[in-house]
Amino acid sequence: MADKTKENKITKILEDLNSTDSKKVTKAVKSLEAHGDVSFIKPLADKLMAGVSEKNKTEIIELLSSLKDTSVCADVMDIIEDKHYLPIRQTVLSTIWNTKVDFSDYIDDFVLIATTGTFLETLDCLTIIENLEGPFMEENILECQLHLKNYIESNPPRDEQKAELLSEIAIAIKDFNENLQE
Repeated sequence: MADKTKENKITKILEDLNSTDSKKVTKAVKSLEAHGDVSFIKPLADKLMAGVSEKNKTEIIELLSSLKDTSVCADVMDIIEDKHYLPIRQTVLSTIWNTKVDFSDYIDDFVLIATTGTFLETLDCLTIIENLEGPFMEENILECQLHLKNYIESNPPRDEQKAELLSEIAIAIKDFNENLQE
């Protein structure tokens, strides 16, 4: 019986989240703060993609920024890496460095995004990387170095500001690598 009640509650929250009524969306976001789980990450991203009022956008971003459960990492990274969500990728990246969740296992993904993404995505990735706690896996650090090397060796003209941010990322990766050696 409890499962049926929870299922009904989840269905109602999703209905409110997908509503065009701003007040219902606000209610859904507040419900997610209290009763949400990892299954709501994608619907929140979908709502951001569909377009919402500035108030609802702020509420969703604040909810994503307040996540504390490490089980959300994989779902958040799925959204960041999914080309469908490119229009909101920078927004989602900015929520990561505000969370209390450690994304250290994904350091190489952040370096890849930094090398291939926009200037603002690179800036967010730098902030995320600087705040990662580690420990880091040696293979992830090697992947980071490979992504940076590929960026340096690429032929297209580079954005000087972005290149400067990437050099800061390279220094952080070098420091992480040296800590691995100790």
